[in-house]
Amino acid sequence: MAKKTETYQPVTIEDIVFENRNREYGSYYLRQRYRKYLFIGFLISILGVSSGLAVPFIKAYMNRESKVVLVKETVAELQDVRQEEDIPPPPPPPPPPAEMEQQVKYQAPVVVDSAREEVQLAIVEDVMETTSNEPVPENIEVVVEDEPVIVEEEPAFVFVEEQATFQGGDVTTFREWVQKNLVYPPVAVENGIFGRVTVQFAVNSKGEVVDVKILRGVDPSLDKETIRVIMSSPKWGAAKQGGRAVKQQFVIPVIFMLQ
Repeated sequence: MAKKTETYQPVTIEDIVFENRNREYGSYYLRQRYRKYLFIGFLISILGVSSGLAVPFIKAYMNRESKVVLVKETVAELQDVRQEEDIPPPPPPPPPPAEMEQQVKYQAPVVVDSAREEVQLAIVEDVMETTSNEPVPENIEVVVEDEPVIVEEEPAFVFVEEQATFQGGDVTTFREWVQKNLVYPPVAVENGIFGRVTVQFAVNSKGEVVDVKILRGVDPSLDKETIRVIMSSPKWGAAKQGGRAVKQQFVIPVIFMLQ
């Protein structure tokens, strides 16, 4: 009778894969425990996600409790303040004894129906001595105060029918005259100050330069020199509007340059 040989029946997928192979190799060991490690990793992930979602809710709950405590403390403080405000202020202290004595010593003025008037009679001889026989002057000077003269200010025009003229030219000629007559302040030269001063002025109906004003200055010394030169300008030919002399306003730059 023939002897039956025992055959190996694979049980798992690992047994099927590693049939007739070296099972002592590490891959067989890892594949046997793969499902177990996968399940443990899944549980750890679930716990991590759950804790991450639960932490904000726990913090929010704790903050709500702290806010409730703060609100209760604030309400209690407000009640204490209101109770302090409801307490009436203490009455003022009584006056010191010295003031009371002064009030007692004060006496009201006495009202009298008629007052005595002392009348002094002048002696006739004294009156006669004070009189004189000098004639009264015929011409009496009457001093009359002069009334203040009100000078009406001329309106200044920017655009006119006939421009104001300077030495036969226009405002460009005046700019050249200003640049020639400028004296560079020594203080500005020592400090190396230079720049462009923008000045505004007007020529009235008499041809005089008036209303000089610095619109944009550089330094007090340069501004002062600009005003001095423009105020020393000779007379202009007045501008005309509608056939009559009028006041015209100008704005020019004055340039200070160091050589």
